[in-house]
Amino acid sequence: EFQYENGIVEFVQHLNETSQSIHEDVLYVDGEAEGVGYEIALQYNTEYVENVHSYVNNISTTEGGTHVSGFRTALTRTLNSWAGSQGLLKKLKDTNLQGDDIREGLTAVISVKIPHPQFEGQTKTKLGNTEVKGIVEAIINDRLGAFLEENPVIAKRIVNKTIDAARARDAARKARDLVRRKGVLD
Repeated sequence: EFQYENGIVEFVQHLNETSQSIHEDVLYVDGEAEGVGYEIALQYNTEYVENVHSYVNNISTTEGGTHVSGFRTALTRTLNSWAGSQGLLKKLKDTNLQGDDIREGLTAVISVKIPHPQFEGQTKTKLGNTEVKGIVEAIINDRLGAFLEENPVIAKRIVNKTIDAARARDAARKARDLVRRKGVLD
């Protein structure tokens, strides 16, 4: 269950207390779609790890599930789409940012309320309801897309962080390849 009575925005702020945020305000969406209630809050920081907490009917889903995969898919698609439309991806060798690049430095809380949750596995820590993926995806595509259009300065900060992550990943791959090739020659 949530530790914060005031909700998930405060939870995200708490999770980011020791980090430097890239944007001051926590992005927050809530509502109901197709009988599924949702609350999603996210904020980027200068760290290199992803910190995502997910819940179904206030039960922690530590293994994620369809609500988290819908969130991740939409986040990747929406940021790539916005960055591409702004011409920011020209600096990359790949034409798009990868999901790992986009989630670097992300703190998010995803909470859904559904009438008949179906959990996978014995521990019931992963949501299996397939319809929830599409619902969360549509919400994030729509609401995050609108946010990025309305807040280009913040959007550009987020995208630049993800581009840096992509460059670092590419540099690490090149260094690994170089070391491996050198090892073969020895």
